[in-house]
Amino acid sequence: MRHRDAYVTYLLIQGLFSLFFYTIITVNMVYQVEVAHLNPLQLVLVGTMLEIAAFLSQVPTGVLADVFSRRWSIIIGIFLTGAGFVLEGSIPQFGAILLSQLGWGIGSSFISGAEEAWIADEVGEDNVGRAYMRGSQIGQVGALIGAVISVALASIRLNLPIILGGILFMIMAVCLLFFMPEHYDQQSADDSARPTWSSIGKTFRNGGRLVRASPLLLTIVVIPVLWGLSSEGLDRLWTAHIVTNFTLPTLGPLNPVTWFAVIRGGVMIAGIIFIELVQRRFKGDVKGTIPRLLLILNVVQIACILTFALAGNFALALISYGAYAVLRGTVNPIYSTWLTQNSDAKVRATIISMSGQLDAIGQIVGGPIVGVIGTLISIRAALLTAGALLGPVLILFMQALRLEKKDKSM
Repeated sequence: MRHRDAYVTYLLIQGLFSLFFYTIITVNMVYQVEVAHLNPLQLVLVGTMLEIAAFLSQVPTGVLADVFSRRWSIIIGIFLTGAGFVLEGSIPQFGAILLSQLGWGIGSSFISGAEEAWIADEVGEDNVGRAYMRGSQIGQVGALIGAVISVALASIRLNLPIILGGILFMIMAVCLLFFMPEHYDQQSADDSARPTWSSIGKTFRNGGRLVRASPLLLTIVVIPVLWGLSSEGLDRLWTAHIVTNFTLPTLGPLNPVTWFAVIRGGVMIAGIIFIELVQRRFKGDVKGTIPRLLLILNVVQIACILTFALAGNFALALISYGAYAVLRGTVNPIYSTWLTQNSDAKVRATIISMSGQLDAIGQIVGGPIVGVIGTLISIRAALLTAGALLGPVLILFMQALRLEKKDKSM
């Protein structure tokens, strides 16, 4: 029964988080371009600030989640995320938007690792893959509803969905204080009566030791570096690419910003269907299945990014970006399952946070590079660079596939 309570809570968190997040993010980039008037470099620097905050806090928050409470880590993270968005929507200035990223970045670090580790401990490793997949689907439904709400609110005022979404995050965090279960005891798992600075240091060292000792786990943890190199510039510039390089078709009396809800809505619906198809065929406990699947998905993602960058008409740009976004949403729960299966329960949040920190490093390095190219040359050139930066990740997936086959033969 406790497993079911935690599973239902996890699905609610995924659905509500995505609902509030996409209420904000659907028009967030438009707000930054149209209201705050940020240029391509500033858009990327905003993302870089977010990733610096995440980088500095990712592993410490993961260690705290392992040592103290994953439940509390998630609740704090959701509250800080909401506070950051409230600040951003309230003051449409570059400096204030930069500062708001601290709340979002630190908040996301408290959630990252803790959330995956919490549900893995509550439902067990055998069931966590299903939980990740189903949670992703519920999240897509929430995101779809959030995108619709976002456009409706933005038609009144562009910053309204950002402020309201941030407030709802903060309310959600308070509600979780009363309803979110946690049965896994970090202190018992670590055989210590009370968490101390010594136990915090020990948890961090144990996580690092496990990663270094396993070539496969090391490869898995490093992969997000290359994802980060590519994704930050793309995330920050895809909206500007559409606004700058294409004439958006009219949608009757509706505001052109509605197109961004249409894009996100289409991605969400397609993502729900695609994840369901993958889930029915997905055999995550079979050696080699996950790296092989991720290799294929990333090859297609690269093709989609390059097509999006070079597209000469809106329809092709729409299809290529939509396909990329669907694949990316599918990759995340599969990767989380893979990392969870290869992590020790006692330091799972720490190891997942290490992976998140490496993703932040990639975004911190790759984002400004892509942003400078977008400012000095063109947004198309910047997007082509983002696609090229993702290419080397294919080598790591092939390496992981060889390592898994080697482990199976031993």
